[in-house]
Amino acid sequence: MFAIIDIETTGNSYHFGQITEIAIVLHNGNKVTDTFSTLVKPDMDIPLFITRLTGITNEMVKDAPRFFEIAKKVVEMTAGRTFVAHNVHFDYKFIKEEFKRLGYDYHRKTLCTVQLSRKLIPGHRSYSLGKLCAELGIEINGRHRAGGDALATAKLFELLIIENDKLNRQKAVNHNLLF
Repeated sequence: MFAIIDIETTGNSYHFGQITEIAIVLHNGNKVTDTFSTLVKPDMDIPLFITRLTGITNEMVKDAPRFFEIAKKVVEMTAGRTFVAHNVHFDYKFIKEEFKRLGYDYHRKTLCTVQLSRKLIPGHRSYSLGKLCAELGIEINGRHRAGGDALATAKLFELLIIENDKLNRQKAVNHNLLF
């Protein structure tokens, strides 16, 4: 059971930045079973360079829920699941920090699709989500938006599951040839 997550933020530092959008795609190892996506109102202005990258403006988030208003939903959707993200440390640290500000200690097992991609499908020039998905023919509807990136990461994750299964079958064949 997996929770594939993508966030958009006010910047790169989880200590000083905040989440402006979150998407969670629940996956059972075979297919997507549920999704959740929302803008999030941060307690700070969204810098212009972030707006240019994501398209998310201060106007768009002015009536969005604050993180504390969606925190229970995030806990419930990720409970008992592995937290999966493309460059998982970025997303996970921001979410942990948002919970820390609320006085809650948030912990989940994590899985990084960047690291997994490098292991299972080596040889790509770049493992950024956009470039890797383009090379693999995975369409991203809404690049640099949480929902679009999370769904693309889910498609990449499914491809990686297939590659992992192929690798394990090949190992089993090779093992049987030795004995």
